[in-house]
Amino acid sequence: MSENKIEAFVGAVVIVAAISFGVFAAQSTGLGIGVGQSNYVLTASFRSLEGVGTGTDVRLAGVKIGTVTAVTLNPETYRAETDLTLGSGVEIPDDSAVVISSEGLLGGNFVEIMPGGSPFYFASGDQIEDTQSAVSLTTLLLKFVSGGNSE
Repeated sequence: MSENKIEAFVGAVVIVAAISFGVFAAQSTGLGIGVGQSNYVLTASFRSLEGVGTGTDVRLAGVKIGTVTAVTLNPETYRAETDLTLGSGVEIPDDSAVVISSEGLLGGNFVEIMPGGSPFYFASGDQIEDTQSAVSLTTLLLKFVSGGNSE
């Protein structure tokens, strides 16, 4: 009989560990954003989204405030159209810029919002016009090696 209690206890521990892992994974990947709160979506168009895809962090002042939820190619402009899903707790001024930033030389890329000073804020569905694409590390290295001459 005591063997059944031990098996039940071990089973309960395994279930609790699995649930804890699931919650941690959801929060780490951004799926936890919006639990108990509403979200809003902003769109942005980039010349290059190198290193950014669905699930990439959206940060403001280094703090994760959302995720990239969709990436599509506009066949008319040949630009990458993105949907940025942000938590409703953060209002973004309507003159803000969106920049593709890098976590370091070997780190991944993320989307960074550079807030403006406008007293007006973006509403859900608005498009951010001021965008800066990813800087290609290969291009920068080639310019450095060649001496930066464009002639």
